[in-house]
Amino acid sequence: MPDRLVQLAIVHAEFESLHPFLDGNGRLGRMLVPLFLWQAGMIGQPMFYISAYIDEHRDTYYERLLAISRDDDWSGWCAFFLEALRHQAELNEVKAKAILELYNQKKLELVELTHSQYSILALDWVFERPIFKSSDFVASSGIPAPTARRMLVLFRGHGLLTTLVEAAGRRSAVYAFPELLNIAEGREAF
Repeated sequence: MPDRLVQLAIVHAEFESLHPFLDGNGRLGRMLVPLFLWQAGMIGQPMFYISAYIDEHRDTYYERLLAISRDDDWSGWCAFFLEALRHQAELNEVKAKAILELYNQKKLELVELTHSQYSILALDWVFERPIFKSSDFVASSGIPAPTARRMLVLFRGHGLLTTLVEAAGRRSAVYAFPELLNIAEGREAF
């Protein structure tokens, strides 16, 4: 596996040095990271982003890339890039544990709150779609419509969901699951 990660570091640097497009090279170069890891079978889905680390260490990032062409310093670049991957992997692990803990906590709370056979189904649905229209929940959650509507009222009333857009006329309300989104974002976004 380390050889594949070094290969990824080289692929990323080579792409950035080619700079093939007038705009978007950085975004595309960073998008190569999860695609490479996924194609290599190192992750289950192409969802592994190092953009935050690169943004936090922007000066070092560009210095390491420049040092490749200026000093032929591939070792320095690879060390920086591998540290970015390590850092992101650790963050992902922390987030995954926090999400699992949140799920288990909410599972207990919602069973107690709703006393419904559909509480886990509702929770699973909301975990898969932490921002959604009320009409989508009612239509596709697999929960009878009257029960689904009551659950949304309960979830809002107990702070599980936040209303992003109020329902108006035929327009459905839009809800968010702020605790999950904040964990995923790694900050208080909601």
